[in-house]
Amino acid sequence: MRRPIRTAGVLTGLILTIGGIAAAPTSPTAPADIPACTQMAAQAGAETTDAVTAACRRGVVGDLQGCVSGLTEAGVPGGAANGACRLAAHEPR
Repeated sequence: MRRPIRTAGVLTGLILTIGGIAAAPTSPTAPADIPACTQMAAQAGAETTDAVTAACRRGVVGDLQGCVSGLTEAGVPGGAANGACRLAAHEPR
């Protein structure tokens, strides 16, 4: 009678382990650094407006071209816009 109980325990442990592996995220996402992006845009001479924040959010999702376009339309020079968008996708420090 002890063997079925032990077998049930082993199977339960195995199922819980496999379930935990399956439930684990496959690609953890690093938090975005929107404040660093908006700060860099401000240092380049642009006001921190909703347009700047929206452009930085585009950089977060990997739309680098959309981010740069949005920042340049908001008055950020091209090189600074490119750098700010690259910062948007990195983990805050």
